[in-house]
Amino acid sequence: MIDRTSALRRDLLLAAVVVCAGVAISGASIAQIANQHHQMAQATQPLLSTPGHESKPSDASTTGTSGARPLETPPQPARPDGDAVNTGAKPALPPAPAEKIADPIPAK
Repeated sequence: MIDRTSALRRDLLLAAVVVCAGVAISGASIAQIANQHHQMAQATQPLLSTPGHESKPSDASTTGTSGARPLETPPQPARPDGDAVNTGAKPALPPAPAEKIADPIPAK
């Protein structure tokens, strides 16, 4: 009975020491993080102007691309029409699988 009591006391004391050590290490880590001065890192260098850039014209004003879609060319269908298929044009997409083709919806 005395061996069990002393073993239990020794195990509890060891557990308490380990817990206290963990709390102390965590507290020291938090204190160290709080004392550090945080600095932001800059990923790229700031743009430096080229010497004599005032006398050179800007290239951005000469470009004619606005990123908008041209209005003269309408979008083309993914599948060619019947006449194009008869002349030998191949569709851009493969035919749909059989399980994706359904009966037409009846008109009311």
